Amino acid sequence: MRKKIVAGNWKMNKNLEETGVLLSELKAKFKNTPSVEVIVAPTFTNLYYASQELKGCDILVAAQNMHQAEGGAFTGEISASMLKSVGVELVILGHSERRAYFGETNELLSEKVKTALRHDMTILFCFGEELEDRKSENHFSVVESQLKNALFDLNEDAWKNIVLAYEPVWAIGTGETASPEQAQEMHAFIRKTIANAYNTKLAEEVSILYGGSVKPNNATEIFAKPDVDGGLIGGASLNAESFIAIAEAL
Repeated sequence: MRKKIVAGNWKMNKNLEETGVLLSELKAKFKNTPSVEVIVAPTFTNLYYASQELKGCDILVAAQNMHQAEGGAFTGEISASMLKSVGVELVILGHSERRAYFGETNELLSEKVKTALRHDMTILFCFGEELEDRKSENHFSVVESQLKNALFDLNEDAWKNIVLAYEPVWAIGTGETASPEQAQEMHAFIRKTIANAYNTKLAEEVSILYGGSVKPNNATEIFAKPDVDGGLIGGASLNAESFIAIAEAL
């Protein structure tokens, strides 16, 4: 049975005081559902605080990024062991903004994934095509290439620590809209691609989240699709009521 997951990526939002308010609101509204895993990803500066505040609560904490090296002269970067030392066991890698603004490549992400795995971390691995790829009908080949070049050299056992998050970059902040049917079409393709590279059993066990502007008013329809196992939520995760409503739609 695949995990159902809703993860909130707070991006570069919420200072310490605002983080405390949002976490308090989430704890007050959160009703643990064993079938759904809920994750929040605050900024680096608030990870320790969040992990302490959420002790005894079933909401998990993830980092938004991580460096591939174990340590050294990498000013401003954060290592896997640093994350684990503050109670963080999950990390988002490959987010479309990291790829677009910071030049992260599939090859670099492959290194980051391997480092996270060495530290027994769970990885929320993001990927997806841009508007130009979709318009030129290259979206399937782009997604296949991102998966193949970053993840398909891993052994089958490593996939126990990997959650996939498909981001149709063309449908985020562009005025374009991805339909639930388009989400399902790509998620089914992703699962088939994994099955071809590994086997059907593994493909059926991997959770694939949808990261294309999920909101309370479209979550139920999107999550009803058979190959959509939850969502990676951006803006809507900054509001406790909206985020919990999305989680409850699973």
